[in-house]
Amino acid sequence: MKLHFYISCFLVFLCASLLNQCKKNQDLSYIEYYQEVNKIDSLYRITNDPKDIIKSYKKLFQKFPPKNQNHIQELETYIRLSDQQQVDFGGKTILYRLIEQNTPFIDENLFPLFRKYGIDSTEVRKRIMEMKNNIDKKLLDSLTLASKRDHEGNRTDPIIMKRNDSKNLNLFLWIFDNYGFPSEQKVGTSGNDGEPLAIITILSHLICLDYDKIYPKLNEYLKKGEISPQMYAIIIDKYYLCKNNKTYYNLWESVSSEDSLEINRRRKAIGLPSLMHYSNIKKSFNNRK
Repeated sequence: MKLHFYISCFLVFLCASLLNQCKKNQDLSYIEYYQEVNKIDSLYRITNDPKDIIKSYKKLFQKFPPKNQNHIQELETYIRLSDQQQVDFGGKTILYRLIEQNTPFIDENLFPLFRKYGIDSTEVRKRIMEMKNNIDKKLLDSLTLASKRDHEGNRTDPIIMKRNDSKNLNLFLWIFDNYGFPSEQKVGTSGNDGEPLAIITILSHLICLDYDKIYPKLNEYLKKGEISPQMYAIIIDKYYLCKNNKTYYNLWESVSSEDSLEINRRRKAIGLPSLMHYSNIKKSFNNRK
């Protein structure tokens, strides 16, 4: 009897622990992840201490599945620094994650690193092709249609433009409900017959049409890590340009906006680097090319 009692208590405790862990995972916001990446990157630019940065990234990646954002490239940085310092970064498992995050654009400069850990260029290209083949056909058809509508007549006829934007609004709300955010990792960059999938451009038009329907979805996907702070800010800035002829996060440096302290406060709130930090990140990225 006592044994059954102890087993029952253990099972209850185990179930409670699992439920608690699930709740914690649901409560995680990728904004926290992006903010921490910015802190780590800023610190590295000051201290230039790779071992501390490796530890910080490793701790963060244990809490959040890592991203590899444009320009800052946190996952690639972690892998390269770990390789240079001969620190175990997770081997093939983490390299496969990097391939997944970089798809459909894989920098061939990464191929020597992949080969070092037993992944040749054939396997890389095979994995990319598998991801492309697994794209949902109905989703791809829908996005192809939306892209064609979006640039019909080069958006010069306001009647056609409004009609197509209204159709695309309904289509994207359906896509959000059924597929989540259509990221490049999920759908690539080209639709049927090579049609460019300018998702961010389309959403920039749709948010000007109906902010109340688009904004909550974008905010949800930002927190889930399905859209980066940079892409999110581009769309929101477009809305403010439509309405007030000024930006909110100032992704376009040539567009005058409010004082930098207020802008940086807003940027931090969504996990976007400060104006100066963002400029330094882009300069470093361009110098590596």
